Amino acid sequence: MVRIMGLKAVFVWCIWLGLIQCSVGGRVRHYRFDVEYMMRKPDCLEHVVMGINGQFPGPSIRAEVGDTLDIALTNKLFTEGTVIHWHGIRQVGTPWADGTAAISQCAINPGETFHYRFIVDRPGTYFYHGHHGMQRSAGLYGSLIVDLPKGQKEAFHYDGEFNLLLSDLWHTSSHEQEVGLSSIPLKWIGEPQTLLINGRGQFNCSLAAKFINTTLPECQFKGGEECAPQILHVEPNKTYRIRVASTTSLAALNLAISNHKLVVVEADGNYVTPFVIDDMDIYSGETYSVLLRTDQDPKKNYWLSIGVRGRKPNTAQGLTILNYKTISASVFPTSPPPLTPLWNDFERSKAFTKKIIAKMGTPQPPKRSDRTIFLLNTQNRVDGFTKWSINNVSLTLPPTPYLGSIKFKLNDAFDQTPPPVTFPQDYDIFNPPVNPNSTIGNGVYKFNLNEVVDVILQNANQLTGNGSEIHPWHLHGHDFWVLGYGEGKFKQGDEKRFNLTHAPLRNMALIFPYGWTALRFKADNPGVWAFHCHIEPHLHMGMGVIFAEGVHKVGKIPREALTCGLTGKKLVENGH
Repeated sequence: MVRIMGLKAVFVWCIWLGLIQCSVGGRVRHYRFDVEYMMRKPDCLEHVVMGINGQFPGPSIRAEVGDTLDIALTNKLFTEGTVIHWHGIRQVGTPWADGTAAISQCAINPGETFHYRFIVDRPGTYFYHGHHGMQRSAGLYGSLIVDLPKGQKEAFHYDGEFNLLLSDLWHTSSHEQEVGLSSIPLKWIGEPQTLLINGRGQFNCSLAAKFINTTLPECQFKGGEECAPQILHVEPNKTYRIRVASTTSLAALNLAISNHKLVVVEADGNYVTPFVIDDMDIYSGETYSVLLRTDQDPKKNYWLSIGVRGRKPNTAQGLTILNYKTISASVFPTSPPPLTPLWNDFERSKAFTKKIIAKMGTPQPPKRSDRTIFLLNTQNRVDGFTKWSINNVSLTLPPTPYLGSIKFKLNDAFDQTPPPVTFPQDYDIFNPPVNPNSTIGNGVYKFNLNEVVDVILQNANQLTGNGSEIHPWHLHGHDFWVLGYGEGKFKQGDEKRFNLTHAPLRNMALIFPYGWTALRFKADNPGVWAFHCHIEPHLHMGMGVIFAEGVHKVGKIPREALTCGLTGKKLVENGH
């Protein structure tokens, strides 16, 4: 449900919040979100999924720059808490609305309602998802699109638009996955059973059975099935904007449309210098806009495919059809779907990623940083449990949200010892760790307000055997400049290779196997922010850190955000 408030009320509301980012043209858009478990057939088999207002995926949110979103989220899950993170929205002035359990707020208890209120200050392709336990894996996600204000036009022309939300689906519940990841020995979640496009996929049949080597029968849809693909209907000789967001829990994907080229124009809500591609890799947490020109034979239909990259796949491609309206949508393409590139062709991923450079006019990074932290990704053991660690510390979140405990100086709420800012220089990243043992921790990297920080993400070998994975890292509350990538261990002098003129602004960054990635950001957004691998089980196993800056500048925090742990006790003691 959405309701729009008039301009006068917007100003009253903005003054009450003490915000300065309110746009003259902004509206308040009201939504009611009821989060609940539901029985659905997203891949033609019935499963329990998490949805909103009876919908899976959740309702799409569409707003304009300067609008305020007021989302009343009611937890109808019966036995577990929930929150929603608004991925890519910086939450300037509203850090309590970031939707990160134990970081920006307490989890919303069953039966309770929490109001998220925040301004969307920049156009772009975003999405939202659960950020408590592994609720994203359970299906708690949806699209969030921010348009330019009325009267303003994009720098690129298009005649129509499509929105693709990509995800992966398991036939085991997220709770079973959590237990397996927290067991001795580790029970890994395995590869997903199905890839979904806008919440739809096919497990027990194939749209392309006639063209590929499969034992599955061809899908026979009569219309209206939950798992029937959403077809993209297009006119010949037009240009379409396709917004693509990946909310996968694990899978990195490659997207292609048969016989058609794509032009990349946006990445993570930031405009980029346009470039032409045949296909694109998209990792968990990334968002893009691409332009499609419908310049092929209008008497044919064409495949849109997604396939697994970065991990040895055991999941069939996700498919739908690009339908030229000059013929029936029921006519299948006449050739096989695009072949997904080899899963371990990392050079292809690197080549695509390095083509992403800032559009002319994008703010350039500061020429130098005030401090540098080095974050080493390793797989370790803690008391026999398999964990992921950063500088040999595996993140375990405390019962009291950091935002409240730091603002109110509740020093007993988490470990006050700062986490390590680097790792031993003699660490061998090309072999399993000599000492596999790690520790758990919940310390915070604290930055001075407006400090310029460089982060060097360093990848390494896994716990046993030979291998190093790609990890997509996401920073809350900020965009950062991606200054560069390198092979092997970062060394003195590598900073001379940083790109300080065309560095793209992103909120997602990849670290490639046995390599490093350099980021720069300005700590200019008072609050406490997660920085973590966006692969859901990796975060669950500890692959993340916490950044804090200028928390003393944070204004009033709604009491509903702080009703647990030591902040909850403080509220009771103060009679609130």
